[in-house]
Amino acid sequence: MDTENLKDEDILKLALKDPSHFSVLVDKYQAAFLRKVFGIIRNREESEDIVQEAFVKIYTYGDKFKKQAGIEFKSWAYKILMNTAFTHYRKVQKTTSNVEYLDPVLYDEKPSENTEDLATINDVKKEVGTVLAKMPEHFARVLKLYYLEDKSYRDICKAEKLSIPALKMRLFRAKRIFEKLSTEI
Repeated sequence: MDTENLKDEDILKLALKDPSHFSVLVDKYQAAFLRKVFGIIRNREESEDIVQEAFVKIYTYGDKFKKQAGIEFKSWAYKILMNTAFTHYRKVQKTTSNVEYLDPVLYDEKPSENTEDLATINDVKKEVGTVLAKMPEHFARVLKLYYLEDKSYRDICKAEKLSIPALKMRLFRAKRIFEKLSTEI
């Protein structure tokens, strides 16, 4: 079947019936996804893993995508990609906060191969900190609370004196600004 003239959401529907069609979407978006994630993570291998995980989620939840006015497949796919990247970043953040005190330099031991991973994680922290510093304060604050401090919507709403829909919109806008600023660095 010729998929060149089909919209992305139509290709996704076909892929749900015949998985071989999903490669069209992968080919179309893979390079852009990698650029976007690498702009945040700054590690090629981790970026590739995140993009692969995002494609798996896009395929797995493809039946949940509903075409609506103003919501294209592309924006839906990028939202999954960014959520996957932020989730990965949060996992890395939690891991490093639990592991940093075991720095081999402090114990006069030979550094392990993980020293490079810790350096990469510290680089990511610096990059994220740089981007957050450039953002308007109210947007940076909700991103920090939600993604870095792992606060619930309810806790953030209470602290920021917002309703849950207002918080969701602020997080959505904050992620967009974060994405834009991270590609400029």
